[in-house]
Amino acid sequence: MSGVMISTAVKCDILDISKRFVSRNETRQGTFRQTKPVYLDALQNVSFKIAKGKFVSVVGPSGCGKSTLLRIIAGLEKPTTGQVLIDEKIVEGPEKDKGFIFQAVGLYPWRNTIQNVEFFLELRGIPKAERRKIALEKLDLVGLLEFANYSPVQLSGGMQQRVAIARALSIEPSILLMDEPFGALDALSREKAQQDLLNVLSKDQERSVLFVTHSIDEAVYLSDTVVVFTPRPGRIKEMLSIDPGRGRTGEKGIRTEAKFSGYCADVRSCLVEDQGI
Repeated sequence: MSGVMISTAVKCDILDISKRFVSRNETRQGTFRQTKPVYLDALQNVSFKIAKGKFVSVVGPSGCGKSTLLRIIAGLEKPTTGQVLIDEKIVEGPEKDKGFIFQAVGLYPWRNTIQNVEFFLELRGIPKAERRKIALEKLDLVGLLEFANYSPVQLSGGMQQRVAIARALSIEPSILLMDEPFGALDALSREKAQQDLLNVLSKDQERSVLFVTHSIDEAVYLSDTVVVFTPRPGRIKEMLSIDPGRGRTGEKGIRTEAKFSGYCADVRSCLVEDQGI
């Protein structure tokens, strides 16, 4: 495919990442205005690794810097200290081999399904016939080929997220960064979306994935490793390896196993401890 590089999974090293945001607080004393910097520490000394082809989830309370970490890895935000390496290369800005999927799917309402999937390819100047072929392949991968000409408003929330996944995969990213992508779905739709994602990853080329979620169940079900963050500033409280991971146990998956509840309890215990409950 001209213009599109077929990527294999990468390893990602997050090394001692801290992030401090600075704003200005203006106060008035009589006729004088005084401006003082206000500091907010979002992340503090965060270090962990994502091995090639592994699915890692990050869970933690709201405001603990999970999304900020994703943006730093994507090159959309600069860390205050520390660095991110992808296959030993320091991330210094946005790069073409990263796929970013947000909770808000961001589909363009004036484009139909296949045109939305083609969007990033179009930006890269891929010829029309070639980008149409790629988009059809990715829609087939996520099970939406028959909805190629539907508008976003005609699709359910789960289907819209699958379109967003197809769009992210169209550029053949070596790492997928996913920020609460299923957070807006109802419980049953969310479980189906989780299984759909695992199915896509099993059929598609090998990808490394970093997945941010507030759902303990979701993190345990999807992941090879779950990273638990403390309240702000986000630090690593615990890292749990999920064996065998990715819902791969038994005919009905890991949710039917007793150890699934055990993993969920371990993650919940870490979170509750920091909340002082």
